[in-house]
Amino acid sequence: MIKYREEQSVRSEQNDKGIDKMFLSSLKDFEGFNSKIRMFANVKLLAGEEVGFHIHNDETECYYIISGEGEYSDNGNICEVKPGMITYTPSGEGHGIKNTGDEVLEFIALIILD
Repeated sequence: MIKYREEQSVRSEQNDKGIDKMFLSSLKDFEGFNSKIRMFANVKLLAGEEVGFHIHNDETECYYIISGEGEYSDNGNICEVKPGMITYTPSGEGHGIKNTGDEVLEFIALIILD
């Protein structure tokens, strides 16, 4: 099965001011897609915006950084992320990411249920 970019569903999330902060293109919109995958998305986080720190329970999340730059919180330990880097947050641990650059921070996000 194949889906073209224009066939992918896209949703936005807003910041606390009601302004779009990121766009998520679903990469799992196929009939019969593995039900253990809660999210598989191309995420575009706008400059200065962030996905706040949060804990994952009964699921694991990975990011693959495509472009841009940012700061990643790995259980409170802050590190710089750049294209080609992969992050991993196992169940019971937490993370967050902030776009610290002037361009869009683009990454693939994958959440797999335990």
